[in-house]
Amino acid sequence: MFKQEIDFLGKRKIALILSSLLIIGSIVSLAVNGLKLGIDFTGGTLVEVGYKQSADLAVLRNSLSEAGFSDATVQNFGTTKDVLIRIKPKDGVSNAELSTNVLAAVNKDTAEPADLRRVEFVGPQVGDELAEDGGLALLYSMFGILIYVAWRFEHKFSLGSVAALIHDVIITLGLFSVLQMEFDLTVLAAVLAVIGYSLNDTIVVYDRIRENFRTLRKGSSEHIMNISLNQTLSRTLMTSLTTALVLLALVFMGGEIIHNFAIALLIGVGIGTYSSIYVASPIVLALGITKEDLMVPVKEGEEIDEMP
Repeated sequence: MFKQEIDFLGKRKIALILSSLLIIGSIVSLAVNGLKLGIDFTGGTLVEVGYKQSADLAVLRNSLSEAGFSDATVQNFGTTKDVLIRIKPKDGVSNAELSTNVLAAVNKDTAEPADLRRVEFVGPQVGDELAEDGGLALLYSMFGILIYVAWRFEHKFSLGSVAALIHDVIITLGLFSVLQMEFDLTVLAAVLAVIGYSLNDTIVVYDRIRENFRTLRKGSSEHIMNISLNQTLSRTLMTSLTTALVLLALVFMGGEIIHNFAIALLIGVGIGTYSSIYVASPIVLALGITKEDLMVPVKEGEEIDEMP
């Protein structure tokens, strides 16, 4: 018999308090501070400029900040010679005037003048539609997961998995709200990826729980679930650590264009690993899962059908 090493579920009350505090803090921050929405959601102007040599983004950001564009987003676009500048809407300033001011600002402290490649305006109506579609994508994904897990396992497992995913999403959004990091479409894509990652981790744990419920004859539900969590612990940690190493490399060396995307995934991986152990499984246990819920039903007359 597998030797139990860590009493995960014995610490579920402490985990419940921690998760509750994190969720409450996240909701309060989202209600008070909100999310620092990027130009994808708020609307604004995109200005693409090109250089003959590699552009110094730090110098460009400083020049734009001195010109009154402190909230501008500056990043390489394609190559180090191409720069994409995102400016939020300015009251009383036309699109043409805004692009002229931006071009003058970036050319002020550079020896080589920039070539204006394109100027695009993203209206606030488009931003509203993106925000609404992004929210609907999260809701649809949650609903689909609820149906899938209920069909594959049991409805108590589906409630536990969706509760863990909601837990992960709220805390991830809450951290972005607290830190006031820009939330754009790439971060929204990262949140959706976090849902998939966390669900995969939870499904692995649930699959082992179901298997042990059917094979281990002795032990309470809590004991069997603790055994399952210990058996999947090495796999969970190795997957999370290797994923985190890649994301850390993207955070520090991936450039600004995917910086927030990588941070959102890094936060999500950490929270998702925690929730698959301390949120998803305790909720299933609290719902009263038993061996009978997971036993394969025996069809009436099956033994007669198998007789020669």
